[in-house]
Formats: sequence, C-alpha cells, structure tokens
Amino acid sequence: MADETFPRDTSLDPASDALVATAPVKDTGDAAVEGKRGAGQYAREEAGKLFNQAGDKARSFADTGKEKATGALDEFSTLMRDAAGSVDEKLGEQYGAYARNAADQISGFAESLRGKQVDDLIGDARDFVKKSPAVAVGIAAGVGFVLARLLKSGLDAAGDLADKGDKKA
Repeated sequence: MADETFPRDTSLDPASDALVATAPVKDTGDAAVEGKRGAGQYAREEAGKLFNQAGDKARSFADTGKEKATGALDEFSTLMRDAAGSVDEKLGEQYGAYARNAADQISGFAESLRGKQVDDLIGDARDFVKKSPAVAVGIAAGVGFVLARLLKSGLDAAGDLADKGDKKA
C-alpha cells in the first residue's frame, strides 16, 4: 500500500536509465599524472625561489654584520692606540709597544675582513672547524658565554631602570 500512495522516484534506482552513461568515459589517467607532475614541478620551482630569496637575505644580513664588526674592530683598535700612551707612562714603553702592536693586529684583521666576501669567510670558518674542531667548540662556548653575560647585564640594567621608574610614580 505504501508503494501505491507515493510515486516511485527512479532517479536513484541503479536499474533506471538515469545512471546509464550517455557518452563514453574518457581516460584521464595521463592527464592526471601530468597534472601531478606539473603541480610538483611548480612546488619545487617556488621552493627554489624562496630558498634563493632566503639566501640573498642572509647574505645581505651577513654583509651588514661584517660592516658593523669591522667598524667595531677599528674603533677598538683606535681605543687601544689611545690607551697605549697611558700604558707607556704607567707601566713602561715596552708594554705600550705591546698595546700598539695589538692595535695594529686588530686593525689588520679588520682590513682583511673588509677585503673578503661573506662566502669566502664562511669557507674559511668551515676549513678552520675541520682542522681544529676542539678549538672551534671552545671559541663557540666562549662567545656564547660572553653573549649570555652581555644579555644578562642588559636585562638587569633594564630591570633596574624599570624599578627606578616605579619608585618615581
């Protein structure tokens, strides 16, 4: 009885003509594979572009860092030369000569840094690490210690300034 009251919907019936293909099915296997290759190739190309952009940006930062480092070395060298005069007076000319010699060495190192490209400096660092890994680890630990101390002293100074600001308010 229920079948007689409601009309029968044949659109979802697998035996009906609604599900019969009216045109032959095309083989899209090759096109799908080519599409996947195209998407993969596109992803590789974009990743390569991003990698190159990141490398260029890193080189730019390294060049800026090299300029700042050589400037700081020059300033330190000048400071040591200026201090050599007072070392002459207080400790003797021999020690003043040591200070001037050290200042000249630092200045020469700054000039050699200026004359090299960043890629050459990286290559030199790699060669040094390969030749003397223990020394390289020691230098890295020392630099890390100094940076940690500088950071800590900067944070402590900022905290002291904040405490003084709180007392004034």
